[in-house]
Amino acid sequence: MDRLRETVTSKFRPSSASRTVKQDDLLVVAEEKKTYPPWATKLGNICFTIWNRGLWQPFRFCWNFLDRYTNITFWIFVGIFVGILVGYFQPEFAQEIKPLGTAFIRMIQIIVAPLIFSMLVMGIAGHSEDISTVGKLAIKTIIYFEIVTTLALAEGLIMANLIKPGAGIVLPSSGDSSEASELAGKSGDITWDGEMFMIIPKNFFQAASDDQILGIVFCAAMFACAAIKADRKSRNTMLNICDALSQVIFKMVGLIMNYAPIGIGASLAATVGSNGIDVLSNLGKLIGGLYASLVIFFLVVLLPIMLVFRIPVWGFLKAIGQPWLIAFSTSSSESALPKAMERMREFGCPNSLVSFVIPTGYSFNLDGSTLHLSLASIFCAQAGGMNLPIATQLSIMGTLMLSSKGVAAVPRASLIVLAGTVAQYGLPIDAVTVVMGVDAIMDMGRTSLNVFGNCLACCVMSRLEGSFRGADWRQEEEDRRRKAYLEQHKDDPDQLPMHQPKDADDGSSFKEKSQPDEQMPEIMVHQDKNSTKSIEDITHYEPKQHP
Repeated sequence: MDRLRETVTSKFRPSSASRTVKQDDLLVVAEEKKTYPPWATKLGNICFTIWNRGLWQPFRFCWNFLDRYTNITFWIFVGIFVGILVGYFQPEFAQEIKPLGTAFIRMIQIIVAPLIFSMLVMGIAGHSEDISTVGKLAIKTIIYFEIVTTLALAEGLIMANLIKPGAGIVLPSSGDSSEASELAGKSGDITWDGEMFMIIPKNFFQAASDDQILGIVFCAAMFACAAIKADRKSRNTMLNICDALSQVIFKMVGLIMNYAPIGIGASLAATVGSNGIDVLSNLGKLIGGLYASLVIFFLVVLLPIMLVFRIPVWGFLKAIGQPWLIAFSTSSSESALPKAMERMREFGCPNSLVSFVIPTGYSFNLDGSTLHLSLASIFCAQAGGMNLPIATQLSIMGTLMLSSKGVAAVPRASLIVLAGTVAQYGLPIDAVTVVMGVDAIMDMGRTSLNVFGNCLACCVMSRLEGSFRGADWRQEEEDRRRKAYLEQHKDDPDQLPMHQPKDADDGSSFKEKSQPDEQMPEIMVHQDKNSTKSIEDITHYEPKQHP
């Protein structure tokens, strides 16, 4: 800014000419200033005053004000508001800017595989030397996932029978259901080997290319277990590489999040522009029933879980606010994954749990998607005038419990599973075509609940393991904040602590880290405006013994 101001000022300064004179046998270059005419000097001063006081100073004031008092969440809300207005008043233009939203999701997909791999290897091999602890955590996590998703399926069936969203819906008699039939063909049959090969990919790079999160988790877990068995030198080398990779990936997350308001606004504008407001009057009962079910599920299931496991409700809601907002506005769970993992680490969950529970939950803990599938399946039967017996509904519930696993990263995954279930039980396939018209609106709600449920599962597992805001988490936070502080003051040695530990920055030991220096002031964890905790704040969370 100062350089730009100097450039503008120099335009109105009088130029100078030089002449050479001889003094005492020496050549001396003397400058002679040329003066502008009085009218030109006066005109230049007037133009500069208009530019400086009328344009530059107000712009600089507004920029500094917004930079100081706003953050990325504020601009995401602005993007959502502008996206809704553009989609409503300019639907054709909204469709043209849809690629801007797709670009944001693709940028997130670039970093998903390396982020999960590096974090999971660090979490397992860097904080444990016993492979059995990984197996115990996996068993507890899967049991919790199955209990919660079963409750979501049951609530979807109950709500569908109570509000009957499909009653009175007239299906198109001659509509084109070829797309719905194609989706039903993609679902395939459920077999035990198919479920197993969904977990074990052909190779890691194919799993990363196809966004098979469960396959990435399997490869990372196997690699981490092998690192535990390896010699200490090899193990520390791989851990240092994964640690450096995770640090770089989180820097990429910060860069990508600067584009989030534009991508989210464009994505939401395309959704509103393609569906319009009229669709709400035709299928408002289905849409309203789904969102009411999601709210009830939060109040009846998730909120009591938070109270039973003593998760700070208000603090958790503040921590999950930004990832939830990203998932809701983009209708993509992957777009919120990096921020969700980062916020759960800040909230009090150690790396070993965050890196395992959240990626695994993207395949096994899709609360919003399973609730939507059970509700939409009964809707299809009601729209076709069919009254399904309880036994058939329970059978549909069991089928959805298996078929909904591992499809979080598949485009239109819920529609594929829904079409396959409808075809399997002989329900009218035309009803799926009706659901497809409002799927984008319902996808926003179910995706946001998926992210919310996975983050809550991470906190619950931390409580069960006795590590929620415990000694391991405090040590990890101290290490991260120490590195952030050293990075911020690397060009100013006078600000560095006098007694810097030797192993504070080389990452050679993942077990023994020294305590923070008392001279170290407040440290920004991820250099984000929403992260304002200091080293002194960590002492507030004393480790507690949990049953």
